[in-house]
Amino acid sequence: MTLDMVIYNGPLLTENDNDELIADGLIGIQNGQIVAIEHRSSDEPLPEAGEMIDARGGLILPGLVNTHTHLPMSLFRGLADDLPLETWLNEYIFPAESRHINPETVRVGTLLSAAELLLSGTTTCCDGYFYEEHVAEALTTIGLRAVVGQGVVDFPAPGVPDPTQKIEIAANFVDRYKNRHPLITPSVFCHSPYTCGPDTLKSAKQLATNSDILFQIHAAETPTEAARIPNGQGRSPIGYLHDLGLLDSHTLLVHCVHLSEADIEFIAASGAKVSHNPESNMKLAAGVAPVPSLLTANVVVGLGTDGSASNNNLDLFQEMDTVAKLHKVINQDPTVLDVRRVLKMATIEGARAIGCEDRIGSIEFGKQADIIVVDVRRPHLTPLYNPWSHLVYS
Repeated sequence: MTLDMVIYNGPLLTENDNDELIADGLIGIQNGQIVAIEHRSSDEPLPEAGEMIDARGGLILPGLVNTHTHLPMSLFRGLADDLPLETWLNEYIFPAESRHINPETVRVGTLLSAAELLLSGTTTCCDGYFYEEHVAEALTTIGLRAVVGQGVVDFPAPGVPDPTQKIEIAANFVDRYKNRHPLITPSVFCHSPYTCGPDTLKSAKQLATNSDILFQIHAAETPTEAARIPNGQGRSPIGYLHDLGLLDSHTLLVHCVHLSEADIEFIAASGAKVSHNPESNMKLAAGVAPVPSLLTANVVVGLGTDGSASNNNLDLFQEMDTVAKLHKVINQDPTVLDVRRVLKMATIEGARAIGCEDRIGSIEFGKQADIIVVDVRRPHLTPLYNPWSHLVYS
């Protein structure tokens, strides 16, 4: 049989459950799926294939998975920096969105972000914004895999001038893309517990549940968030969402910076997942999420960049370096979040966080061939003792 593609001649980091490393790997691909994973033998001929990719000693690994983005917001990169979250949102971002966000700017901003993601090794992202049908169309054009969430808030928003229609618009978006495109998976994205009332939150979650798709929400990002939740009665954002019945295995909680032990128990017991966005949290001085405690509680934690208006890039390699070092210094423990754990947060754990682990996130038989090769023929990557260390720190 002639394969569609063969990738060979490089160390292969599978990121499978055994963390298997094949020193000189070979991958066979047919119809976009991985059909062969082998140790390359120098005395045997390579399989026949329509396309041969010589990794030339580069590191072969799964494409990275960015668990939280706002793709069109690349157009606001550098617009407003060095501000508290509430000021940044209310005085700069929300007004800019009302003036400048439309189908065409969403399309252009998404294409720009998708190019940045692909050029920095990310092959899948989880997005949440407005005019998401135009986000999906742009991603289809460029070929990036994505979970795409239609935004829901309780006030007029781009593409949703009448807030009473927000759930209907989200439902129409889901119907349009559910099982319709191999690269696009629809989702519902509620902005936060303080911009969505309880009825909106429950209706949006019900839509996601009925459609068997991911429900995304920013939660516990700042220390003042609990006080801003209408009728929250002082409960923590996570406790509030728990009481509303919104936490389950199809819920992605973004940020989760300010968590109590009870909050962590709620998340762990429900099976909800977490997207950790360290650089955005640092830049907005939101705080440091208790990721080691979440991992100890067996919560799935994926890595995200947030939008490039609050980061200001979508580079998961930089994010990996940051997350490893940040938690070491905060916990005063150099063994916290070792390089293998961090790379998994950007690959298979990220895929689990957004419900795609059956298709992507590791190099295994039958999975989609979302694969990257990292060129290590560079001064800053020489010598190569530990490939995981190079990927995270170098």
